[in-house]
This record gives sequence, structure tokens and C-alpha cells, in this order.
Amino acid sequence: MKVTWESADAYELYMGRWSRLIAGQFLEWLEPEEGLRWLDVGIGTGTLSDLILNHYKPAELIAVDQSESFIKTAQMRLRKDVQLQVGNAMALPVDDNAVDICVSGLLLNLPPEPDKVLSEMVRVTAENGTIAAYVWDYSGGMEMLNYFWEAAVELNLMADVMHEGKRYDDCNKPALRELFTTAGLNDIAVTSIEIVQQFPDFDQFWAPFQAGQGTAPTYLLSQKESEQSALRDLLKTRLPIATDGSIKLRARAWAIKGKVSDKQLTTEDNEPAD
Repeated sequence: MKVTWESADAYELYMGRWSRLIAGQFLEWLEPEEGLRWLDVGIGTGTLSDLILNHYKPAELIAVDQSESFIKTAQMRLRKDVQLQVGNAMALPVDDNAVDICVSGLLLNLPPEPDKVLSEMVRVTAENGTIAAYVWDYSGGMEMLNYFWEAAVELNLMADVMHEGKRYDDCNKPALRELFTTAGLNDIAVTSIEIVQQFPDFDQFWAPFQAGQGTAPTYLLSQKESEQSALRDLLKTRLPIATDGSIKLRARAWAIKGKVSDKQLTTEDNEPAD
């Protein structure tokens, strides 16, 4: 079952409300200086870049995403002086040492080789620059998805292979630290960021899953109508629904940052000055 991230509108409905809260706290923890050259890897709909522009006065901001739809949405959302490019995170269309700080939100778990993504982030970041990222804690801290998959697996054991808590069980503190350490980064720090989202009622909770964007919605829409209804009904009995009908759920992300140091000089750098 192929899962894609192409529709910006569907993404906003499904994950936008969560990613906006996480992005702000991530940048506060990062405490970047003003006037830096930034690269946002996997810009999505532009949430993280929007905050960078409005709060940290970048000297330059480059943003890359493999989805043309996301890039178009980000272009409408952000100022025209942002350099937006369609590109693969494992082969960034950015020059060596081009930025002072390279960030990535909710991306590192998606590429088949996250070490290549991080290697590319190191390549494009100048010496003494910062690399930072954050990912959802799928296995322990994403209640919306955990409730969904537990109910889905109870009704259909085959759903277990798509359970994000099991597919991305390496989205944790030790695995992220190991990834950054192997990439040669120094002064590594890891923290958890927790947010709470409240849905007015069950229908508001359920609607994003019907948008067809992401793993859980893709699975849902692949099922027969009767099976979708059964899953919906089971979820209604499992969710912590308050007496007023609202549903409050927690989400946690792991954030990590490190410093680039001791970069090898290129041949061009070693050439004597005229």
C-alpha cells in the first residue's frame, strides 16, 4: 500500500494543527541567533519556515521539499525572497557550506536512508554551523495514531504492518543521538517536546483520517465502507471522550541538535590566493 505526502490541503487537515504547535517550541529550544543563513529540509506546507521568517530575521532562507504541491503552498504562504526548490533530501540541490543552520521538521523517519539525509545536511552546513531536527515519538507519544492503530489491528491483524508505532520504533532519543554521533556532529543535545490538542467532538477527530493523506488515512480509505464504519465505531468506545463530547490528546516529539566541526577543506579552498 503506497503512502504519499502530496496534497498540501489534506496534510494541513491531518497534521497541520499538530505540526504548528511543535515547530514553535522546537525553535524556542533551539535559540538561534538572528541574521543566519537557513535551510529547511522538507518544508512541507511552510510552518517551520514561516516561524523562522517572522521571529529570527534570517539573512537567507532556502527550503526544499520533494512535493511540488507542498512547494506551491509554501510559496503562497511565505515571502517571495524565500528560495524554494523541489528536491530530494538525500541529494539536496544546495551548494557545500551554503548555510549556517540546517533544520528539518517531521522528516527524518520517512526517507529509506536517514543517514544520507543527515550527511547531506552536514555537507551544506558551514563549519561551526548547527543541524537540528525533530520527529514524532510514534511508539510512545502520539496518542491520536496509537488509538487509531490499536483499534485497526483489533479488527484486522493485517493493519499491524502499517502501525507507525512499530514501523518507526527507532524515533527515540538513543536512535537519534546515534544517528547524529555517527554523522560526526558535536555538542549533541536531545529533548522531548509535548503538546496537547483538543477536538470539539468525535467528528472533528475523525475527519482528518478521511482526507487520504498519510499512513493511517491511506489505510482507512483502502478498506470497505463497512470496515471503515466498524473502525469508527470501535474508536468511539476507546477514545477519552469528555462529558461535553470533546477529546483531548497528547503528542510528543523528539528534538535533536548538534554542531558541525572539523570540516575538510575542499580543493578550491586549498588553492593559494592570487
